[in-house]
Amino acid sequence: MLNNITLGQFFPGNSLLHRLDPRVKIVLLLAYIAALFLLDSRSAYAVLTALTLALMAVSRVPLGTQLRALKPLWWIILFTFAMHLFSHPGEAIAQVGPFTMTWEGVAQGAFISLRLILLILMSSLLTFTTSPLKLTDALESLLSPGKRFGLPAHELAMMMTIALRFVPTLIEELDRIMKAQQSRGADFTTGSLLQRARAIVPVLVPLFLSAFRRADELALAMEARCYRGGEGRTQMKQLHITAIDYVSSGAFVVLLIVLVLFCR
Repeated sequence: MLNNITLGQFFPGNSLLHRLDPRVKIVLLLAYIAALFLLDSRSAYAVLTALTLALMAVSRVPLGTQLRALKPLWWIILFTFAMHLFSHPGEAIAQVGPFTMTWEGVAQGAFISLRLILLILMSSLLTFTTSPLKLTDALESLLSPGKRFGLPAHELAMMMTIALRFVPTLIEELDRIMKAQQSRGADFTTGSLLQRARAIVPVLVPLFLSAFRRADELALAMEARCYRGGEGRTQMKQLHITAIDYVSSGAFVVLLIVLVLFCR
């Protein structure tokens, strides 16, 4: 299960998505998410699904790796589908205790589940094709207008990127601790829910200690390099908007306009 978590992982490459400016990717992702929640027609979702599959192919990230982003959240997708399946009124299919399955619930549950799947896949593409350093610079650049109102853009971007970067590290640490506990006779898969919860406690304590130790080491490393926040800092590699970014942004805007006008 832990090996299936791909959040925060970056896969180097030279695909079109890798070459796009990270600021453009973040803005386009936000526009894509807005389209997912504002559009509700079948034709619109067919186009968005085709766009997602095309971008997944263009990214050149292994398909299995991209699909593994769904595995940690499969239970949320199934729960969402079940909620709509049994709560949406309509033509009954079957009766399960006090709950009634309906055809309209099947359609609505599939629709909402597809929305979650597309959201997860597209969000994962951002981290798969954007290095943590570029992601930090992009977030800081996008948040920089808030500096005039006292918003600590650099610090916020740094915190978000460090948190995202250390997700795979902490997952590896958790996997190592669980394997060490299992070699000593710990059992995390059998027993009642309460017994499983108690078995997790010996894992959480060393995990938190390891996280605090890594945070302290990172703070010492940043202080040793005279890090004092974003004031007066410059970037070794400046972000630049290129022709590819303009063309990609224009094509996406045109697609959104078409969806809004003709796929309501």
